[in-house]
Amino acid sequence: MPLPRSDGPLFIVLNAGSGGQDAAQTRERIAALLDAAGRAHRFLPAEGAGVVEAARQAVELARREQGVVVAAGGDGTINAVAQATIGAGLPFAVLPQGTFNYFGRQHGIPQETDAAVQALLGAELQPVQAGLVNDRLFLVNASLGLYPKLLEDRETYKKQLGRSRAVALLAGLVTLLRERRQLDLCIEQDGTELCLRTPTLFIANNRLQLEQIGIPEAPALEAGRLVAVMLKPIGWLRMLGLLLRGALGRLGEAETVTSFCLRSLTVRPLRQRRIKVATDGEVFTMHTPLRFRVAPQPLLLMVPRAEDRAEAA
Repeated sequence: MPLPRSDGPLFIVLNAGSGGQDAAQTRERIAALLDAAGRAHRFLPAEGAGVVEAARQAVELARREQGVVVAAGGDGTINAVAQATIGAGLPFAVLPQGTFNYFGRQHGIPQETDAAVQALLGAELQPVQAGLVNDRLFLVNASLGLYPKLLEDRETYKKQLGRSRAVALLAGLVTLLRERRQLDLCIEQDGTELCLRTPTLFIANNRLQLEQIGIPEAPALEAGRLVAVMLKPIGWLRMLGLLLRGALGRLGEAETVTSFCLRSLTVRPLRQRRIKVATDGEVFTMHTPLRFRVAPQPLLLMVPRAEDRAEAA
């Protein structure tokens, strides 16, 4: 099946969550660069839950005008726009604006606005793998247990102290010191079921993130798999040790860490019919059982040409 056109107008869902001067300046700069290049475009600014509706509108416009749907924001915004785009079979592009931006960095998309726009103007379509938990898309990771709690605490601290990697690290340390809850799960894969206790289950779809923390199965993502990471129940002191190992890129060496590849995995919490699940940095409450799997169709991503690619770091 031929790929759709990728040179049409750009319909840009811009996360204006801050509501301040930064978002306005970003919009003005993107518009100036696109105007200078003669590329037709339209902004659909939104914040919070409004990003989902803006993404739906962008998809409808792009379908009607043979255009490209663009997400300008962090991993959460990119996820929401990709969720609306993937089923439509439309070209999808990213202008990173967040803190971590694992999705954009893995695919060589520059993190600076000017360079990202220039790279988009010359980008080429490439199908890339996405993951699903039930019917919700994830591009970077999906998780339950400790990690969603960490994300909720991180947002609380960011509202008080600002958005930075240092604040994210502080929030993570506080969560590890306070959180004691464990998950009782039954996990089914390829007809085999295993019941176990763990503080967190983490399903990854981003090679860069896995390589940074030292999970050896990272290359399996290039072969149409997802990668699961689980921890054995341990105390807070050993948990801090795991955090240090992850920072040093050696998490996979720890005897308390289990990781494996999968195409599909069904998870049933023994005591919960609804459970908090984090997908690409956003936390949702979902009905169980949870089925993690590779999405049946890829996302048609606008990937920079080799000369425009940024080094992943």
